[in-house]
Amino acid sequence: MDLRTSYLGLQLDHPIVASASPLSREFDGIRRLEDAGAAAVVMPSIYEEEIEAEDLAFAMLVDRGSLAHAEAASYFPGLPRPVGSLVGRIETLRRASEACSIPIIASLNGSTPAGWVEYAHELEAAGAAAIELNLYRVPTDSAMSGEAVERRWLDTVRLVRTAVSLPLAVKLGPWLSSPGNFAAKLLKAGAVGLVMFNRFYEPDIDLATLMPKSDLQLSQPYEIRQALLWIALLARRTTASLAATGGVETYQEVVKYVLAGADVVMTTSSLLRHGPEHIGVLRHGLEEWMAGRNFKAIGDLRGRLAASRLAHPEAYVRAQYIQILTGYGGPST
Repeated sequence: MDLRTSYLGLQLDHPIVASASPLSREFDGIRRLEDAGAAAVVMPSIYEEEIEAEDLAFAMLVDRGSLAHAEAASYFPGLPRPVGSLVGRIETLRRASEACSIPIIASLNGSTPAGWVEYAHELEAAGAAAIELNLYRVPTDSAMSGEAVERRWLDTVRLVRTAVSLPLAVKLGPWLSSPGNFAAKLLKAGAVGLVMFNRFYEPDIDLATLMPKSDLQLSQPYEIRQALLWIALLARRTTASLAATGGVETYQEVVKYVLAGADVVMTTSSLLRHGPEHIGVLRHGLEEWMAGRNFKAIGDLRGRLAASRLAHPEAYVRAQYIQILTGYGGPST
């Protein structure tokens, strides 16, 4: 059974990738994911604001300690730049890139042009196989148009493209007025891959404290629908590598995403629920399903149900919408 696939120009043994999670934050976790059979690993995003806040806190502690007594002013040597968690993250990436035989993909979420460039340089120097640009940012300014938001994202991709030579994937949010059009613009700006879709973590409200609260919910299989739709619509109509993410719990979601046209299928929630070894369960299920239908290679399966290959591609859009609404009979009594 030939499960080999290509993603961002990287040759992978199979299409199941461990996406960013606490499991891929530390070196030992990355090695465990590799031992469990991950085809590649995406490290958690480096957030510029997080790094800056930790650097500032570190610098304040150093200054306060060194000036507590006059004779202690020279305890700490001068630092070329504040040292925060970025050093540890970069070192983890460097160790993993050197020790692992699978690609280690870095992820970056900047907030300033200088930050995007600086951190992208550091990720490249540390040995990342590719960089996933995490464009997670909720546009809260009601005066900013959707066009302006997209233009800023395109400028970011162009900026990073000029700064590094690594393959760039863009992790998109689902709320775009025309995802296909924007995908084409991203490729023109320098991206070679699309990750669909970023899962925004909306806050809940704590009725006891009357305050917003964070509430992490692991994804469920029904959540594959939106990414499944757009991967099916874009597959074979774009040169971009397509990564599906969200809702993967069993091999069935992996099969569906590949049938729609995904080059790789990323999972986090299933690995947090069942442990890294669940990668083997997903792979075995994929192999058995393919064998049962006489598929010899993943390429025979990929994109088989892409919209461009269907005699009636409207089955993915308006037709299924009308059929569902008119065919629903309500709950049985």
